[in-house]
Amino acid sequence: MIRLGVLASGGGTNLQALLDACAARSVDAEVALVISNVSGAGALARAERAGVPSRLLPSRGVERATYDAQLVEALRAARVDLVCLAGYMRLLSPVFLDAFGPAAGTRGCPRVMNIHPGLLPAFPGLKAQAQCLEYGARFAGCTVHFVDQGVDTGPIVAQAVVPVLPGDDDATLAARILAEEHRLYPRAVGWFAAGRLSVEGRRVRVEGAGAPQRGISNPTD
Repeated sequence: MIRLGVLASGGGTNLQALLDACAARSVDAEVALVISNVSGAGALARAERAGVPSRLLPSRGVERATYDAQLVEALRAARVDLVCLAGYMRLLSPVFLDAFGPAAGTRGCPRVMNIHPGLLPAFPGLKAQAQCLEYGARFAGCTVHFVDQGVDTGPIVAQAVVPVLPGDDDATLAARILAEEHRLYPRAVGWFAAGRLSVEGRRVRVEGAGAPQRGISNPTD
């Protein structure tokens, strides 16, 4: 069983998906620590209800590398194996990414994972749903990826696709994508926990996975 550290800045619905998957034993992991940089973040309340250790670590006014060093210290103290970003609204510095880079037994996989509400490499960064609508795309979705020093540029682990419907606005599209995020993120974390992921260049391979289903760009189990 691996230990997860979750960084969240908001309500924490993806944190909840991970907590639920761990509790149901559908993922061989436990959430060891939740950290938020925002006072009153819903993610902290979710951690408390689940009986998971949590910590508020305010970031305002703290230099990025200094702040990330504090994060690293807290996560290492909690013996975290994989860091999961769940609506964490800060870019990570090399101080952090170097501390959680590939290690023995991870088959070249970085140890920081993120969920993004867009089909990368299209629409990276903030307001991916609005970007998608403004561009006139017919499909949207979400992407689980490993984190590197770019903005949503790390190797892609899995993606799920949803249609953009007539009359969609940011909120309705976001809700449809979010349902897929809650399904996809625990699945990808489960692959990591089972040692099924490997990284070769920019390609992430899932050991034992079948071909992607039609209309779904993540491989099947």
